[in-house]
Amino acid sequence: MSSRLARRVFSAGSAGIAAARRAPNGSTWLSASPRLLSTAASAGGEVTAAPQGEEKAVASYWGVAPAKLLKEDGTEWKWNCFKPWDTYSSDLSIDLKKHHVPTTLGEKMALGLVKALRVPTDIFFKRRYGCRAMMLETVAAVPGMVGGLVLHLQSLRRFEQSGGWIRALLDEAENERMHLMTFMELSKPRWYERTLVVAVQGVFFNVYFATYLLSPKLAHRMVGYLEEEAIHSYTEFLKDLEAGEIENVPAPAIAIDYWRLPADATLKDVVTVVRADEAHHRDVNHFASDIHYKGRELRELPAPVGYH
Repeated sequence: MSSRLARRVFSAGSAGIAAARRAPNGSTWLSASPRLLSTAASAGGEVTAAPQGEEKAVASYWGVAPAKLLKEDGTEWKWNCFKPWDTYSSDLSIDLKKHHVPTTLGEKMALGLVKALRVPTDIFFKRRYGCRAMMLETVAAVPGMVGGLVLHLQSLRRFEQSGGWIRALLDEAENERMHLMTFMELSKPRWYERTLVVAVQGVFFNVYFATYLLSPKLAHRMVGYLEEEAIHSYTEFLKDLEAGEIENVPAPAIAIDYWRLPADATLKDVVTVVRADEAHHRDVNHFASDIHYKGRELRELPAPVGYH
């Protein structure tokens, strides 16, 4: 009886889903539900592999079947971590030299802390900018996630909208994470660097979370200064690339698709667009801090969603 039930679930139920899930080219893409497979197995059902030569098409019990995505050239989209509509061409015209001059004691302390943190980073990584970038991006992706989380919970508690700032900050966190995924293709962390990431991220997350709860304006200002330092680091990275100190290798495929770079793009092109991203994050966080310093809340002004 259980085997007949499993067959009905995987055959009759699948047909209805398959008919509703078709890619633009007419082919059907279906996904398997791990929960369904385990349930069928535990009930005594038997799951058999598709015969050789036939297209694999396993229906999702919940109807969540991924669509087949194609690139503009007709080739299959191979990334699961982002979709074609998440890609963009970076705005390289942004002013890289803008700087917020600290005026209050809190701002001066934030800038001083960021400058102080740069000293051990310079000592540890020296001019190994590939490893440096990979390490820094594990930290840079934290503030946007923390800010988005706090605003999300705040929105739920207060029964009010966020003005788009939740999405803007989470987009920032995702963009920083994509920087990390890109540099992971170029430099693999050593065991002690992985250990350092765990320690630094654990400390930074809790410190930044507490700071954001106590003073969002100070938290955003600090991130603005961190982004200014990131711009400096990537500028130095570019100098070494141009001087031949670092090999200008071909850009990873993930970077070419994410930033819509030309097929012959190099590491220099990747660092250039990443630096532009950091400049945009600098602007967003200084802007957010300015809103708070004027005694207003973020939701009162439209968030710069998609600014980078």
